[in-house]
Amino acid sequence: MDDTQIAKRLEILRIEHRDLDSAIGALFETGSTDQLQLARLKKRKLRLRDEIGMLEDQMIPDIIA
Repeated sequence: MDDTQIAKRLEILRIEHRDLDSAIGALFETGSTDQLQLARLKKRKLRLRDEIGMLEDQMIPDIIA
């Protein structure tokens, strides 16, 4: 992937990450007791964070010291 494709993918992942954060917050506020759903949302959010980090690392050029 080139830098523009990575940047677009990062934008999509960040939006999804924010949406998941909002959904998790909403479930907490409503006092939802569906622990399985909360766990799945949190796990998905962590996977997104990892993928975002990996793509951000690809955007940084390798510098040989």
